[in-house]
Amino acid sequence: MEIVQVLRTLGDKSRLRIVNILREGHLSVGEIEHILELTQSNVSKHLSKLKAAGIINQERRAQWIYYGLNNAIMDKYPLLRELLEKELDKIETCRQDLKKLREYRQRRKLSLET
Repeated sequence: MEIVQVLRTLGDKSRLRIVNILREGHLSVGEIEHILELTQSNVSKHLSKLKAAGIINQERRAQWIYYGLNNAIMDKYPLLRELLEKELDKIETCRQDLKKLREYRQRRKLSLET
């Protein structure tokens, strides 16, 4: 039962925080680690569980691997996408994570322009 595994996997605060920031696009382990202030091993462990449940996928770009939401599972379970989009924005930690991600991306963009 795929949906049971998906819901069980999302029952962890750190994994929800990762899914939350991945709603904004693909990120590397290092970026996730920086934004959420988690250790690399902790992030990797959570990414493995999210990937095993089919919630995220990965994409290799040169030597880096980027993780993003698996749109196929979100399309398969539209209620899941709606739940994540509506409920994660109500959690203060998730709002702060998104703010930190946007600030990080803005700083990175500015540093690339100079």
